[in-house]
Amino acid sequence: MQNSTTYNNRFILRVSFISALGGYLFGFDFAVIAGALPFLKAQFGFNEYWDGFATASLALGCMLGCLIAGRIADRYGRKPGLLLAAGIFFISSIAMALSPDRIFFVSCRLIAGIGVGMASTLSPLYIAEIAPAESRGRMIAINQLTIVLGILITNIVNYLLRNEGVDAWRWMVGLGAVPSALFLTGVCWLPESPRWLMNTGNTDKATKILLRIGGTHYANTIIEKNTPDNSRKGYAGLFSKAVLPALLIGMVLAVFQQLCGINVVFNFATTIFQSVGFNQDDQLKQTIFIGIVNLLFTILAMWQVDKLGRKPLMLLGAGGLAILYVASAFLLQQKSGLAAWTLLASIAVYAMSLAPVTWVLIAEIFPSKIRGIAVSVSVLALWFAYAILVFTFPILASRLGTYTPFYLYAIICVLGFLFIYRNVKETNGRSLEDIGDITPGH
Repeated sequence: MQNSTTYNNRFILRVSFISALGGYLFGFDFAVIAGALPFLKAQFGFNEYWDGFATASLALGCMLGCLIAGRIADRYGRKPGLLLAAGIFFISSIAMALSPDRIFFVSCRLIAGIGVGMASTLSPLYIAEIAPAESRGRMIAINQLTIVLGILITNIVNYLLRNEGVDAWRWMVGLGAVPSALFLTGVCWLPESPRWLMNTGNTDKATKILLRIGGTHYANTIIEKNTPDNSRKGYAGLFSKAVLPALLIGMVLAVFQQLCGINVVFNFATTIFQSVGFNQDDQLKQTIFIGIVNLLFTILAMWQVDKLGRKPLMLLGAGGLAILYVASAFLLQQKSGLAAWTLLASIAVYAMSLAPVTWVLIAEIFPSKIRGIAVSVSVLALWFAYAILVFTFPILASRLGTYTPFYLYAIICVLGFLFIYRNVKETNGRSLEDIGDITPGH
């Protein structure tokens, strides 16, 4: 039986962690702009339009990066795509730090988004194809852990640099070169994905990697379930009967992970807590609390995702958020400081459910022959939904009150709960090859 195989867990963990450093870049760029914007306003004359454009430019770049990543991953391999992502982010971080004007800065941030988008697609994809079924969820969740660490550490660094003069923002964005250099160095050491190698007919190379992961029995089991497929599927292959149902599920889950609304708590925490009377110091404290809660419950998710299963955690997240959002909206409407507690609880529920498990499912549910492009399209949908979320919240909050969007997000969570209950199949403990044989939703 496959579950009796002895795995090289140190190798699997090391490979997964290096690949997941791409998630750290995601977290870094997600958080660094909040610390840099006050300085950019003073130095480059950013108004509200430029604030929004500078923030959203990352998402625009990420969408482009997703499309690039899918093509590269399926044609040239997962490793070249990861190398390119790390290189793009390294160069763009330094370029942002040296920006002479706002147009150059926003352009470089958009380019950085290309690297982040590629990494956000390829890191979970690569880990899914390396890790055995028994630990795959936990290993992919490392990607979410590094995102969370990137956000928390960047917020702390931004806080420490806040009094370093008018050029403090250059240090904030330039420090992104450090994790990207580590990522670039680490990826050079990574082996290519054995699933991609088998799919392109390089069975001998794939066998060597599989032997290192789990020994002869494991390697033979995986190889027997794979047949080389050198045809170039392209985006047309996404519309085949074997792929389209899974693609629709992947895209809906990706969109739901964003439109469930939790990222407005991360991106607009000061606005939300200001509405209930928190002063600036209290607002900053809340962002630290948010980061700590996010980290602790992400670690809890890593522990439970391969025990409780994907579907129960997704249902817990959707249902729990719906209830907590209604409570948060009511408390925000009453201008009660207790809203801070319900929003922290929302972060906790999201961190142990929708945040990591969505990435796990997106990386698992597609057939090997087209997995790269299918994952990239799903993640593209995720970034598009994120852009809609962060664009609409300030408008809704200013016109209808800060509390009103949370009623809307509660309704979205109820719809997400129903979709997950009806359409998502449990993938826990199944090999990627077995998952590919399941018809989604039936």
